[in-house]
Amino acid sequence: MRQVEGPSTRIDLTGAFFSTVAPSEPPFVFAPHLVALIYCEPTESGDGVFEVVFRKGPKEEDEQVARNVSPFRVDPGKFTYRLVRGELEFDEYGQVFAHCRVNRDAWTIVPLTLLPRPNS
Repeated sequence: MRQVEGPSTRIDLTGAFFSTVAPSEPPFVFAPHLVALIYCEPTESGDGVFEVVFRKGPKEEDEQVARNVSPFRVDPGKFTYRLVRGELEFDEYGQVFAHCRVNRDAWTIVPLTLLPRPNS
């Protein structure tokens, strides 16, 4: 994060991805970082809880493989961010879905695809 003219804040992200080559042949553990930007409406308190549930599928009833819950405080009318690291075990190549929400709001679902290594 860095300040730029305005005053405004700029977030520079490198290495962001939605798919990647697996670190090894299955089974393996993969530990990606999920970055979430959280905005607080000017009329809200600014206190909340960010929840991420990693699942094997896009549905709420799909198997849970990891979970993270973290409280946050943000000034009303501003943004904050959360960095969540999942330690995910894979028995085969495929997808995992990060189900994300603030407080009890609707889920936002973000897929991550682990691809076979070349010549696998």
